[in-house]
Amino acid sequence: MAAPITPIRAGDVVRLKKPHPCGANEWEVTRLGMDIGLVCLGCGRKARLLRADFDRRFRGFVRHAQGPGDTSD
Repeated sequence: MAAPITPIRAGDVVRLKKPHPCGANEWEVTRLGMDIGLVCLGCGRKARLLRADFDRRFRGFVRHAQGPGDTSD
């Protein structure tokens, strides 16, 4: 059974299943496409995950990116 595709935008901060070796568990999404570009908010390390791996490891949003026209805080 495949994991559902998570709707994300560049700039979203997400939490994944396992923490990074630095101990942080929050990642900022920097690139979208077939693979997802991520930056660890603890140490700044960049990583890429295939979309299927990202969807399987995704555990939730920490905060959403502010898009044009968004007035929610």
